[in-house]
Amino acid sequence: MDKRWIPGNEFTLLENGEGYFPRVFACIANARREVIIETFILFEDKVGLQLQEALIAAARRGAQVDITIDDWGSPDLSAHYIEALRGAGVRIHSFNPGPRPFGLRPHLLRRMHRKIVVVDGETAFVGGINYSADHLADFGPEAKQDYAVEIHGPLVAEIHRFCHRALAQGQRYQRHKRQWFRRRKELRSPPDSLPFTGTAAAMFVVRDNRDHQDDIERQYRIAIRAARKRIVIANAYFFPGYRFIKELKKAARRGVDVRLILQGQPDMAFVKTAAEMLYHHLLRAGIKIYEYCERPLHGKVALMDDEWSTVGSSNLDPMSLVFNLEANVIIRDRAFNQTLSANLDKLMCNACNQVTEDKLPELKGWPLVRSFLAYHFTRRYPRWATWLPRHVPRLLPTTPTTKDMAPAFAASKEK
Repeated sequence: MDKRWIPGNEFTLLENGEGYFPRVFACIANARREVIIETFILFEDKVGLQLQEALIAAARRGAQVDITIDDWGSPDLSAHYIEALRGAGVRIHSFNPGPRPFGLRPHLLRRMHRKIVVVDGETAFVGGINYSADHLADFGPEAKQDYAVEIHGPLVAEIHRFCHRALAQGQRYQRHKRQWFRRRKELRSPPDSLPFTGTAAAMFVVRDNRDHQDDIERQYRIAIRAARKRIVIANAYFFPGYRFIKELKKAARRGVDVRLILQGQPDMAFVKTAAEMLYHHLLRAGIKIYEYCERPLHGKVALMDDEWSTVGSSNLDPMSLVFNLEANVIIRDRAFNQTLSANLDKLMCNACNQVTEDKLPELKGWPLVRSFLAYHFTRRYPRWATWLPRHVPRLLPTTPTTKDMAPAFAASKEK
């Protein structure tokens, strides 16, 4: 994928399910030709049922509808739910399906974590929001704080082309036919042209296990090196590589205001233990840390200086940076940067606790050893795990479960 800035785009920041779902469902309701969706989680709750209704209506109007889910993130869709979609002509694809020996999923660590929607090749959505009720405030204290963007302009053609290629490649791998000549031709072909709709230049950046293994992290590091005034990163799981941390520390030393918005209540105690050593390390370098405590933080957004921003599905941890299939948009636009900045400033002021060294437990004795082991295991296990066989993306028709789904899903599998 050509990593070049594509000009002439318009981006709208969408916050949480309240901002995201109405826009996606409205666009699907107006679809004339095609709807493509990729999502890690699809639950059969009130959000999943709304999506089902919208997709069935689009398919019955004659639109081609494809939805790809990760079979670990969305394992329990009922036969009734899936057959209603299929009966209307919706094509449902499951990423990495197959037998589960002893109840375990092969290639458990490699997941299709992207969240993408493309409607009629004219409107796209990219972000971190899944199709589940826990992205809505009325879910309660466990409702997630998250972001996505609605996109219009030439970048949509790039995203559209990517989604078609992902579908085609996944189905070819299913048939065990690796048609390299066709793959190279697809990669070289230019995107369909779309008219300029705004002033934003942008890139669509993905991470996979073949050709783009570190593209998202590399774009972050490039932007950090270029930053001169400020860096604000809001990320649910923050355990990046050593080079990433080194660039943040260098930015702070040259006078950049570096701020991190991280989870105040992580869903795994191990994460909190590992973070203790990281916090000490970052604070001593002059980096400010804010813990979001209002509800679970699920966002994956960042901004640098006055123009650069990113929104997407990629956490800054080993799962996203080494294993998962991810997608982010990187935006160069002053107006969007200001919008995201105002949102994150509000979070820091109203819903975060600033972490200072005097508030951290002293690391010595067993707490130091425990934090050291947890941190370095978190950082290094992806390298060990890459010794395992590489995951080859496959898409197969979804196999429904025979059991009915519960009306709500209090325990999400999502990172």
